[in-house]
Amino acid sequence: QVLLVESGGGLVQAGGSLRLSCAASARTRTAMGWFRQAPRKEREFVAAILWTGTSTYYADSVKGRFTISRDNAKNTVYLQMNSLKPEDTAVYYCAVAINHGSMWSGDSWGQGTQVTVSS
Repeated sequence: QVLLVESGGGLVQAGGSLRLSCAASARTRTAMGWFRQAPRKEREFVAAILWTGTSTYYADSVKGRFTISRDNAKNTVYLQMNSLKPEDTAVYYCAVAINHGSMWSGDSWGQGTQVTVSS
C-alpha cells in the first residue's frame, strides 16, 4: 500500500492562494485525487487527475479556482488553490482516486493538511 504525505497547508486570507503537495512513497499508476473535510461535515471530493495527467476533474465548488497536477517523476501530486474562500477551510487529504461514473472515492489516505481561510 502506498504511503501519502500531504504538505503546504496553512492560514491564508480570503482571496489568497496556497499550493498543496502530496508525496507518494512509490510510483502510483493510478488516478490521484484531493478530498477535504470541513468541521462537522462529511469528507468530499475536490479534484482528481488521471495517471497520464491528460484529464482532470473538479468539484463544481472549486472549478476555475483550483488546479490539480502531478509530476510522476517525483511521485508527487499538487493542488494549486487560488481565490480562496472561507468555505474552503477544511483538512485536505490526498488519496488514490477511484472513479464511479460521475463520482469519486478515495483509498490509501494521507494524514491530511489543514487549510484555514480567514475572512
